[in-house]
Order: sequence, then C-alpha cells, then structure tokens
Amino acid sequence: MGDFEAGTVPADLGADSGADPAEATGGLRIDLLGPVRARRGGAPLDIGPVRRQAVLAALVLRTETLVTHQQLLDDVWGTEPPGTGRRVLPSYVYPLRKALDVPGARPAESLIRGEHGGYRFVPGRTRTDLAHLAEQAVGARRAKAAGELATALDHCTRALRLFRGEPLPGLPGPFADTERQRLVQQRRTLHEQRVECLVLLGRYTDALDDLMAAPTAEPYDEPLAALRMRALYGSGRQAEALTAYQETRDRLLGELGVEPGEELRRVHQGVLRRDDLLLLGQAARQRAAGSAPGQPPARRNELPGDTACLVGREAELALLTAPVPDGAVSVAAVDGTAGVGKTALVVRAAWMLRDQYPDGCLFVDLHAHSAAHESLRPQRALHRLLRAVKGADGDLPDDLDELVTAWRAATSSLRLLLVVDDARSAEQVRTLLPAGPGSRMLVASRQRLSGLDADLRLTAEPLSTGEAVTLLTHLLGEARAEREPEAAHELARRCGGLPLALRITGARLQNRPSWTLAHLVDRMSDDARRLGELRADDRSVEAAFRMSYDQLAPELRRVFRALGLSPTAGFDPLTPAVMLGRSREDTEDLLERLVDASLLQQPRPGRYRLHDLVRDHTRRLAAAAPEEAAADRAAVLHLYTAAGRIASDWGPEGFPTGPDVSGSPFPHWLDAAAWLDAAGGELVDVVAYAAAGEHDLACWIAESMVDHLVRQGRFHECRAALQVALRCADVAADRRMPSSLRNCMAIADIYQGRFRQGHAWSADALRLARRQGDLREQARAIAGLGATERAMGRTAEAVAHLSEVVELAARLGDDWLAGMSNCNLGAIFDQQGRHEEALAYYATSLAFAEKIGRPRMISKTLGFAAEAHLALGRHVEARSLLRRAADLAREVADLQLLAVSLSLLGAAEHGQGDLRLAVALHHEALATLTEHTSTPLEAEVRRRLGNTYAAAGRGAEAWQQFHIAHALTGAEERRRPSSESVNDPSTR
Repeated sequence: MGDFEAGTVPADLGADSGADPAEATGGLRIDLLGPVRARRGGAPLDIGPVRRQAVLAALVLRTETLVTHQQLLDDVWGTEPPGTGRRVLPSYVYPLRKALDVPGARPAESLIRGEHGGYRFVPGRTRTDLAHLAEQAVGARRAKAAGELATALDHCTRALRLFRGEPLPGLPGPFADTERQRLVQQRRTLHEQRVECLVLLGRYTDALDDLMAAPTAEPYDEPLAALRMRALYGSGRQAEALTAYQETRDRLLGELGVEPGEELRRVHQGVLRRDDLLLLGQAARQRAAGSAPGQPPARRNELPGDTACLVGREAELALLTAPVPDGAVSVAAVDGTAGVGKTALVVRAAWMLRDQYPDGCLFVDLHAHSAAHESLRPQRALHRLLRAVKGADGDLPDDLDELVTAWRAATSSLRLLLVVDDARSAEQVRTLLPAGPGSRMLVASRQRLSGLDADLRLTAEPLSTGEAVTLLTHLLGEARAEREPEAAHELARRCGGLPLALRITGARLQNRPSWTLAHLVDRMSDDARRLGELRADDRSVEAAFRMSYDQLAPELRRVFRALGLSPTAGFDPLTPAVMLGRSREDTEDLLERLVDASLLQQPRPGRYRLHDLVRDHTRRLAAAAPEEAAADRAAVLHLYTAAGRIASDWGPEGFPTGPDVSGSPFPHWLDAAAWLDAAGGELVDVVAYAAAGEHDLACWIAESMVDHLVRQGRFHECRAALQVALRCADVAADRRMPSSLRNCMAIADIYQGRFRQGHAWSADALRLARRQGDLREQARAIAGLGATERAMGRTAEAVAHLSEVVELAARLGDDWLAGMSNCNLGAIFDQQGRHEEALAYYATSLAFAEKIGRPRMISKTLGFAAEAHLALGRHVEARSLLRRAADLAREVADLQLLAVSLSLLGAAEHGQGDLRLAVALHHEALATLTEHTSTPLEAEVRRRLGNTYAAAGRGAEAWQQFHIAHALTGAEERRRPSSESVNDPSTR
C-alpha cells in the first residue's frame, strides 16, 4: 500500500499536540520514526553523525538484547568493515553514552551497557517513539477485534502521527535499510487499518480522502484497491467500484502477467452481488437492523473473556487471524509448555476473528491435563457442541461414530469458529471438526499434535525478558514497577517468561502491598525454592508441570527425571543416554517425544534444553529418588571427564589418576572436542555442578578442560573452572590435585602472557608435588618455570629447568612433556640467533609430536621450525613446513594456530618475491582472528603485512598497518607488567 509523502497528513490526522511525559519530567526521549534525534526534557542532545546514529539505532531497535560486536559491525558497516574491526566501536559508544546518560552515571547505570562480547541498550525510564508506536498499534488491533471501531481509528491516527517522514533517513548499513523498510511497511499497514475502520464506521468520504492522500507509487497494492472499491460502493458509486477493479486487473495482467488475488476477487464479487455485509460490515448491519451505532445483532458466542493484557504475541496473532480459503475447514494448532499462555493466545485470536463467523463462536475445554474425573470425553464434548448449534436438549446418541456423523450433519451448512482447549491427541480433535465450508478451528494443546491435519502449527514460546517486564508492569502498575526497575527485571527473568508464573507473581505482590519487589526476588533466589514461591490459591506453576509429568509413559518419566541432572542447560542425546544406559538413537527418540509433550525445548536439531522452571521441577522429581539421581549424576560427570581427557593434546595417558576413560563413547579425540564445543560457555557450570558434592570429579573435569579451553583463547572460563576446582582440591581423595591444578593455572597464565603469575603458580605446584613425592607433577611444574623464565628473559635459569625436564620426561615416558620442553629449548636458541641448534631441538620435538599423533602439537612444532628456517633465509623449506602446519591447524579448527601458520607462510612467500600472495595470506590470517585471539599475535601479523606493503611500494597501506600494530602493542603493554615480554611464541 502506498506510503504517506513526507510532510503529508490525512485530513483529520493533524500534528501531535500531546507532550511526551518523559520530556515533561526531564526524562530522555529517543525518536527513530524520522530523522534520528534524542531529547532530554525537550532539549535536543547531540548524538553525532549518521554512522554514530546508526550504532544507536541498532541498539535501540534491539532493546534489552545483547548485540555482539560482530553484529554491530555487520549492521552498520556491512561488507566494508573498518580496518580496526570491533576496536572501532568504543569510539562510537562512548560519545553516545556521554550524550544520553545522566551526568555522573556509573557504567552499570549507563543506557548502553558493555557486556562480554557486545553491548546492550537498557532503556530504564527512557521513552522512544517506537514504544509509543507499538502501544498504539496493539491498542488498534485490540479495539478492532473487540468491535470498538472508533477507538481503533483513534489508535491508528495517533500511531500515524508519530511518523515524521521516512524512518531512519540517511542511516548507513544493511540493518538500517531493513528496519527502514519494515517501519515503512508498518506505516502502510496502519494506514490501511485506519481506512478500513473509516469504511466500517460508514465514513466513506473520509476513507476516500485518506486514500487520495497516499501517493500512487504502489500501483499494484491490492489491499488499497479493495478498500477503495469498498469506500466507493459505500458511497453509492457501484459502477466506479467495478471500474476501479477492472483498472487494477488490467494493470496486474498487462504489467505483471498475474490475476488479482483472492481477497480482491472476493470484494469484486461482493460489489457485483451488492453484499453489504461483506463490504461494509458493522455499518451495513446497523442500517439493516435499525440498531444503534456500536450494537451489532446478538449471536451465539461461547468464547471466554479475553485477557486484559496479552504481551508479545503480535506475530502469532497475525498468523492465527490471517485469511483462510472459503471452501474448506481451516485448522490451526498451538502447542507449548504449561503456563506459556496458549489459551490466552487462541482466545484473543478468536475474539479478533469472531465477526467473520455469522453462525457462532464455540469453545470447548477438553481438560486433558486436569484431574482424571474432569477430563472431557469426546462423547460429552460432542453432546455440548450439538446442543449449542441445534439449540435444543433432544435425545442424542452415546455412540461416538453416531455422534460424529450427527455433528458433521448439523454443521455442514454453518460457518463456525470453534476453539478447542487443552487437547491431548489428534484423534480427540478430529472428532470435533465442523463440516461447514469456511469454518475454522483453533486448537491449544501441550502436545504437538503431529497426527492432526493442520494448516498452521505454532509453538508458543516463553516471553522475552523485555516482554515479561511489560506484563509485570501492567499487573503491578507503572508506579510500583518503576520504583524498582532492576528488581522487576530480575523477577521477570526468574519467572522464565511464563505468563502463568508472571501472573502468580503479580497476584502475590498485589495481595502483599508491604512487600518490595526485591524482597520477592530474594525469596526466589534459591532455585530449589523458586517453584514454591510461584503459587497463589489454586494456581501453581509446579502443579501445571506435574500434570504433564503424570501423563507421561513410565520410560518417559525416567528420562525426564534424568534430564534435571544434566549439569548444563543445553545438551544432546548423549548426555541422558549415558545416564540411562541406552543407545544414543533410542534416547533421541525419547527426547523427541518429550519435545512433542512440550516438556523439552529444541533450539536447534540435535540439541535440547529445559525451560528454567521445568528444570527446577525435574530436579525436585530426581531428589525424590536419591539412589537413581546419584547414579545419573556420576555417569554424566564421568562423561565430561572422559571428553576432556580424550580431547586434550596430553591424551588420556597424560592423566595418571582418576577414572579409566577407555570405554568412553568418543571414537576419536575430534569427536570429544566437538562435543565439548557444543556445550559453549557452560563448561564452568559443569565444574561448579560437580563441586557441589563430587570433589574429585570437579578437580578431574577442570584439569581435563585446560588444554581444550586455552587453545581456544577462553582464558577467563579456564581460570574460573580451575578456581572452583581448587576449592575442592584440599578435600579431594586424589592428592595429586593440589599440585596439578596449580600447574594448570600456570599453563593458562603462560598462554595469556601472564608470565610472573604463571611462574608463581609453577613454584607453588613444585613445592606441593615434592611434598607428595609426585615426580610427574614435579616435572610439569619445572617445565612451567622454564617456560616463564624464557619469556621473562631469564635464559640461564630457563635452560637449566627445561633440560632437567627433558631428563625427567625420559624417565617418566612422558612424550608430550618431552616434546614441549625440547620445543621451548629450541625457541631459546632461536631467540639467541643460534638457529641451527634450534632446528635440532625442533626436530626432536617433532619426532615426539609425530609419535603422539596430535595434529595441534605437530602444527605448532612445524611453525617453530619454519621460523628458524625463515631466519636463515630458507624460504622454500619454511614454505613447505608451513603449508603442512596450516593444513593441520584447519583440520583441528584451531584458528589462532592457523593465523600464525598463514602469516608465517605469507612471510615465506614475501621472501620468495611473491608479494601479492604474501598480502593475501596475511589478510587471510587476520580474517581468522577472533575476540579471543591474543593482541600480540594480531600486532605481529599486522607488522608482517606492513612490511609486505612497504616492499610492494604501497606506503599508505603499510603505514596504516604499522600504526594499528603500534596501537595494539601499546594497549597490551599498558595492561601487562613491565617485566613481562610479549614475545612468547610458545603461547601459540
């Protein structure tokens, strides 16, 4: 439909004279429905040039959502990101904070919060025109659904006033382009709704004036043409309405080669038949019946009362209320977990649709998840429905087949809307299908009714945190919620987005005006206690879950209890499989059945998770069977121990104590690594979960994860897991753990370039290992001392310690330790310019690496050897080694190691004179870097790229790379103690 021209307002829209309350009280207002602007108390704020505005828009349009650095770069810069990557973002965010935040605001109080990996816009009391637009649009839909056309018209008018021309004009980037188109489409939809309200109110001249105010830039807009025909017909201009249809049809056929769509053809037939009810709706009925305005004739409507506040369901309502074919019975099925608001959703949709069904709107609750005596048998449901449509209490058969036949006969000539709530099976629903063409059935069920022939299937998901806060605010009142905005946000989060939980929470606070929101947050802070707090009179979240659980088959109940003992929120079928002692395939089938029962979520194929509140319920169920729970818990923690040990470059043989992992379900170390990768950032949770009672397992898991985490640059997670485990080490039965975990902390510090801290951890580990007489941990501690001393320039001590480790490794038969110690010794000689001697050590190290067969260790050693060859000017030899090193790094998806290999390969090509290929390799190396990559590595790659640009005579580009490298090195040195070197190739 055509958009309003800039500055053009329909006849009765006028300027918006209402002052925004945020401005009137000195609050902040941000407007995006026109040139982007921000005002505080009515005074304009300087938000800078258009690219800075684009950053602000990307954050505001995703309010309360974490926007990653990469998302922001993609949103604003698209395919031409800045050379400095994500490091450019603070220069845009800082001035925005300075402009928008109240003076003296701390970082935690800023509207733009910096979080790990991105930024989040937290509006607080900030108002935006987008929020006003959403409120008015929702108000318009609700009023129209309730038949309050004058109110709907007023909401549409107010919404359209908010547009001050084209939204987000001039803002760069693909995100702004997409949002601009979306908002323009929303304005068109609002204009269309406004015109339809005018038609339905009988204001045909005003409707035609509104249509004339829209530009003719959308000649193929069929909804616009249909409204024009209806307004012309209402004005008594039937011939003009038919001419308008013919003109539109000729245009569509002549220019696009298509016939008009179903809706426009239906309006055309209505004009031909003079179908006032179809074309003019309420106005026609009022004329025909002589009734007062706003009083449509009575008809049978059994729908329950509509929910006063339905939040966050606009997309679902649009699908449920979309037009359906006239000649068939349409079925829409909505599923979702208990308490997610399925009934409220289908009832709201039914109220919005009710005017389309002249023969009535019926409602039947099958009580599938109520007490057994309350469950409604199909025969009883059909008795009720037949009496509703026949209007009499005559004798009805009890036989189900006879009842179905009678129901179909009774409805064959009717156009009905039937809402079926709390259905258990597809068979149960099929018996209730009306037969009349054009009838519609809306079904709500906790089960996914895969056996039901539905035109539309929807899963009602929990509300987002922002939507949940909105509902809670509605329940409590703005004044009470805004007094404690952080507590309101936390309450909404702890309710998990379930409307039932939020409404119970609201009811408890309404009945206890002396309670603060923070007080209830505190009462719900214990996960084991949270479900108990979500109870009000006869309503209980746990009772709703329990009904679903009680109706499961015994084998599904067993799976469901086991899921609560998963240490991570997300999991794959292998996790419950090891607890149940079943195959992965059988377990996956059982999990899919739980998904169908809406007790389990499936965020992506092969990956599952429990809703937070459902997880609390499963743990309470598991606690009632303590022996079963203890076995499940031990099985899953052994699985994580096995995965970490097998994925580690140390190999299972590198862990001399702890469980035997030879019978693990991982056929190869790559399978174990991929399984751990799927857990994402939840590995620390696994250690914390084990630490609650299984001290040895907590230590073994943390120890086994070190190599996996540090090679991905996930140093914070690695250190956090080790710190949790260290608190268990002193009470663990395995007395190797106190020294081993300290050695692991040293490894994490060495990889991160924190050499003084690493040296301290190694020294402490050596002291404890000597006390225990543990030769292996002594050797690893001495290796840590040697590595940190080399990095800090204490060469003599480093050589002495590393040489001692080589001897100890030979005695212990520890090939990994022998290989890494020889590699470190080679690096020392390399730094001293003794490259041939270094190569001898690298050759020994490579022999151990090949013996172990771990691609990462081989690739790393090849890289060291290649650097020595480069220093000797042997570019051909270096190139050969580095190609293999890069292939191995790709094989194991080690991006940091791949970046090193590619950049060194670029240096080798540079030495061979192929500057173009060298530039390409350096750029490929930069493209592999991530936010976890060490800053010194990026600086080194950029320096090599700068050298290649300089050799190619591209001075400006060379200067840019040197400048960025210098800035990166300076930032790193400001963070690092002055005695620590950044030149530590062993951290690769």
